[in-house]
Amino acid sequence: MSVKTLRKIPLERFVDLKVDYAFKQFFGTEQNKNITVAFLNAILDRTGRNAVNEISFMRQEFGNEHVDDKQSRLDILVKTQEDLFINVEIQLTNEYDMMKRTLYYWSRIYTSQLRKGMGYHKLRPTITVNICNFSLFEQTEDYHSIFQLYDNQGKFKMDDVLEIHFIDMNKFIKQWYAKQLNSWENVLAKWLMLLGMVDVRKEKVYEEIYLELEALAMKDEELFNAFNVWQDLSQSPEDYYAYQSRLKYILDEAAKLEDTKHIAEQEGLLKGLERGIEQGLKQGIEKGIEKGIEQGIEQGIEQGIEQGIEQGIKHGEKKMQTEIALKLLKRNTDIETIAELTELTVTEIEQLKGLHD
Repeated sequence: MSVKTLRKIPLERFVDLKVDYAFKQFFGTEQNKNITVAFLNAILDRTGRNAVNEISFMRQEFGNEHVDDKQSRLDILVKTQEDLFINVEIQLTNEYDMMKRTLYYWSRIYTSQLRKGMGYHKLRPTITVNICNFSLFEQTEDYHSIFQLYDNQGKFKMDDVLEIHFIDMNKFIKQWYAKQLNSWENVLAKWLMLLGMVDVRKEKVYEEIYLELEALAMKDEELFNAFNVWQDLSQSPEDYYAYQSRLKYILDEAAKLEDTKHIAEQEGLLKGLERGIEQGLKQGIEKGIEKGIEQGIEQGIEQGIEQGIEQGIKHGEKKMQTEIALKLLKRNTDIETIAELTELTVTEIEQLKGLHD
């Protein structure tokens, strides 16, 4: 009788399954269909007669039906034996549009079923699952939130056509470490441990989760097979290169988003400074006039206030523009873009670059 053993690779070699390329290779391919079915049943809490038994992978592009349509590419889209559509999306970073984007994806999948002459009664329920490496809902500590169409007062369901799941990986990891989850009985927890063991954004691998996964895999055939598929994916040179390329793109885009937010904040500070100076100028002039009348030196006070404030404005704006330019230079932003954002001249920016190279 053969003894089941789990192959081992260095922990740092495992790919982060929350990176969409790795996620699709793991859950979105025909050869791993059994893994996908088990994962979906765990999320939807379906067992016995209600379980998902068979799925078909569907095309992932939506849009371009009209000239101005937005093109959307889904992570995973399947149709079950009951003709239910299930879309699973993985999000490593928060792009601040999750709610609207989720509803948009749901609506496109739901309406894509409708054909000319087809009755509305034939439209089948559509389920969307969002697995997020960030928190969206401050109102709850639960890591798994489910939304459907309910009456506000009686709480009865209008229809089952809409079902949206959000899984918060940060809250899951927190609860796992707080020993609030029994992964030996909680089926979904086993799969989320696979997704949560590696956190590439934090440059962290949770060894404690690995050890429990290893023990679970020796008792769970589905998890055992999934673990070996994960190791194969992590060891494939082609997949690992594609994974690293995709990861770099995701992190670069996240950095650009942070830069945009920072620049917007700086611009807000500049506008606030301008408003403050304008108000101060007005108050200073009013007080200067009043005092000048009293002392008989109105003209001198007016000139002094105007010159002092003008010099302060120029010095403050110049300093703020220079600080923003230096931060953008560190991000390798091109000089023309920096000049446009800061209103410094190209020559001034080149001088700054030369001083700090």
